Amino acid sequence: MESTDKLKLIYKFKDMNQQLAYVAVLVNDYDEAIEFYTEKLHFRLIEDKLLGETKRWVLVRPQGPGDVVCYSQKKLLRNRKEWWGNQTGGRVFLFLYTDNFKRDYQNLIDHSIDIVREPVDEPYGKVAVFKDLYGNLWDLIEPVG
Repeated sequence: MESTDKLKLIYKFKDMNQQLAYVAVLVNDYDEAIEFYTEKLHFRLIEDKLLGETKRWVLVRPQGPGDVVCYSQKKLLRNRKEWWGNQTGGRVFLFLYTDNFKRDYQNLIDHSIDIVREPVDEPYGKVAVFKDLYGNLWDLIEPVG
């Protein structure tokens, strides 16, 4: 693609207003996922709606802005345990920003949440890696500045 074509595309979409609305997290059991996210990570349950015999629409939200969808189809996932916690091939999947790293890191410890990487100071902030109940890797980050 030539540079003039690229500029035309950029101009065409420059006023586009988009945002990522939800992230789908594969879970084995809705209720145990809700319990983990609300009681251990202290997220808020925003919505829990039955959509059929084996499907629910569940939204949980950290205390700040942003949503996570806890979603599964039990028939589809029944024999697919290898998918749980491996949605990103073993890489960190979700990034949880905090305004108080010490408080939230201690909360992970207090709830016996698996810490994969101890806290380190990075150029972008203080960060530790933990696993949720299905093995998904999360960064807990207190950004610099």
